Amino acid sequence: MPRKKIIPSLWVSSVLIVLLLLSPGLSAREIRVGTWKTAQTIQPFFYETFLPPEFSSRVFAFTNPADQKTALLAGSLEMCGTTLAHAIHSAANGQPVVLVAALCNKCSALVVKKDGPVKHVADLKGKKIGYVPGTMHEILLRETLARNGISPTRDVLLMRVDFFDMGLALARGGIDAFLSGEPFPTLAVAKGYGHILSYPYYDESIGTINAGMLVRRKTIEENPQLVYELVLAHARATENLKDHPEKWLRRASNFGTPLRILQQAAPNMELAWWIDPDFVKRTRGLGKRMQALGVIARQPDYDRLFDLSFVRRVRKKMTP
Repeated sequence: MPRKKIIPSLWVSSVLIVLLLLSPGLSAREIRVGTWKTAQTIQPFFYETFLPPEFSSRVFAFTNPADQKTALLAGSLEMCGTTLAHAIHSAANGQPVVLVAALCNKCSALVVKKDGPVKHVADLKGKKIGYVPGTMHEILLRETLARNGISPTRDVLLMRVDFFDMGLALARGGIDAFLSGEPFPTLAVAKGYGHILSYPYYDESIGTINAGMLVRRKTIEENPQLVYELVLAHARATENLKDHPEKWLRRASNFGTPLRILQQAAPNMELAWWIDPDFVKRTRGLGKRMQALGVIARQPDYDRLFDLSFVRRVRKKMTP
């Protein structure tokens, strides 16, 4: 008699254990996303709030887009941030990457030593300028120099300097100028050693486009629902932070930049997620400028570089 009671009890317990192990709360799939620890690229740190319960997110912070893309192609990330310039460069080299959402616009500034000899862009001739290869800032820098009659290869010395080291290099005289994203330009001004020479954006044909979110083509082919959930979380995080700027900047201050600096830099930063045909057109314009500047040898296939189906689906869901 006791044995008849024990066996069903054990069976029921086993079933309950299996059900618990299979429950979404305990078996959520971890999605790995790469981004920078900056205010304008902060959205992935909020994905967890907007993903469905069967997914969880883990954010990895990088200092440049090339490393993020390398991790993505290796399968270590499901999605990562990238500058549009780097995305174009990658696609032109035949790498299987796809842009599925915007990340940010604007954010760049050209900084020189305060009270130094450089008063105009033309004064940069013969100077040492810090930059990060493969970024939108590099293209903006080369374009700015070329438009002012300065050859980026002959008239100046372009020095590779990590974004986080540019301010110190400028303050110590290791470089005479740098072009980077916020908050480093505003920080240089606030600390008293830097002066913003210009906000070097393209003309209306390209505008202020800057960065986007990248996935592998294989991920779209094998798990489009995963990509959709990521884009949806990205869009919701973006809109939430835009609606609550104090929340956005306060969280960004945890990355190490004082809140007051971020508040000063905020007008030069714009969070984004939406991509439309005009955005693609501007990216094509950027690609043409990159080729003219010798950064890429040929144009990528933009129809394969962009997949707008996810942002369109997300917009329908988010529209009342």
